[in-house]
Amino acid sequence: MATTLDTLTVDAFGRLLRAGELSSRQVTDVCLERIAAGNGRLNAFTLVMADEARAQAQEADRELAAGIDRGPLHGVPVSIKDLFDVRATPTTAASRVREGHVAGRDATVIAQLRRAGAVFVGKTNLHEFAFGITNEESAFGTTHNPHDVARSSGGSSGGSAISVAVGMALASVGTDTGGSIRVPAAACGVVGLKPSVGEVSADGVVPLSRTLDHVGPIARSVLDAWILYRVLLGDLEAVPAGPPVGRVRLGVPRRYFCDVLDDEVRARFEEALERLRRAGTTIVETDIAGTQHIAPVYMTIGSVEAAAYHAPTLDEMPERYTVPVRLRLEAARYLLAEDYARALRGREVLCEAVDRALSSCDALVLPTLPIPAPPLGAQTITIGGQSESVRALMLRQTQLFNVTGHPAISMPCGTTASDLPCGVQLVGKRNLTLALIQVALACEPQILTRTFGT
Repeated sequence: MATTLDTLTVDAFGRLLRAGELSSRQVTDVCLERIAAGNGRLNAFTLVMADEARAQAQEADRELAAGIDRGPLHGVPVSIKDLFDVRATPTTAASRVREGHVAGRDATVIAQLRRAGAVFVGKTNLHEFAFGITNEESAFGTTHNPHDVARSSGGSSGGSAISVAVGMALASVGTDTGGSIRVPAAACGVVGLKPSVGEVSADGVVPLSRTLDHVGPIARSVLDAWILYRVLLGDLEAVPAGPPVGRVRLGVPRRYFCDVLDDEVRARFEEALERLRRAGTTIVETDIAGTQHIAPVYMTIGSVEAAAYHAPTLDEMPERYTVPVRLRLEAARYLLAEDYARALRGREVLCEAVDRALSSCDALVLPTLPIPAPPLGAQTITIGGQSESVRALMLRQTQLFNVTGHPAISMPCGTTASDLPCGVQLVGKRNLTLALIQVALACEPQILTRTFGT
């Protein structure tokens, strides 16, 4: 079972479950055993829901034996980022600010997962209130990358990515405001999908920035990400066939997105492109105008909206925040209304620029992270002889597509000499997440290099 779970996908589990070769209770028990054995080292979970998970798994097995099949997530052990309300369970957002909170009802996506027969193994650790990208600032302590515990898991959905990478769950649900699904997916070697903006409900989810927040899955394959995505929408239809890889046309926006890359990340990216070319994929150069405005537009919108949401608790209980998160929120209160209005206009301009870059191709392709997972505590990294901010680097490749709302998916594409995962990101046309998934499925055999099971 341990060997099976190291590589088990949601799709494969479903086939084995229905063939009677595995039960939900068996796999759930192994996931819980892995949490018990590894959480002290990795700190992926804020809450383990062992009793509830076993009860849900037993019920899933009973239902299937009685001929009741809830679909592709029936009996699947899933972890949940601790921003989502799960009824009768605390939603901490990894902050002491929310001590004593207990959810009265399920968030919309949790209700969808429950109806689909998913098994909830627990809630996962994150950067406090999702306001960070390294997962080092949390009331529950830092999460640790399963490939090297001295390095960041990425954030803010770091606990979710860890749980999938090491078999504590077969899939997870997270949020992405500047890269918080895709960055930890790349850092931990799994798949992370950010759908188009507004597609998946954020009802019952603690917000960071209502303009930039996205809800989506972390999984072990593109197909698994698709399965979760459809369940989160409340739609269980099968994925339709997409184009063969030889008919896919990908655009590489090298300016800005390939200007600042770690040498090994660059090498893995170029190798993935070459594998795609050999399979017949058309790779063309493209460009996104206005990249110099990405960071200020993103930071202004996200910071102003976060400060507005947190204003009451910043006034009433500032001491309950971790210091770095509190300082960022307090600084954001000094941004002006005209700064925010200017950033919203900049958002429109950037949306149009990404649309133009996509007009002659099926998807954009670029690295997800410009560096491997950085050492915990590092504030800067040296690339090409230049000292660069870790936070800025980790957001560099992903934040634009939160600003514009285009769907994006990260897949592992190999490892460095130190066995740290590297990720490739595909970006699709606005409101066409299905088309992006089809492209990703076509490209997956050439791009995806599995690194989970560590």
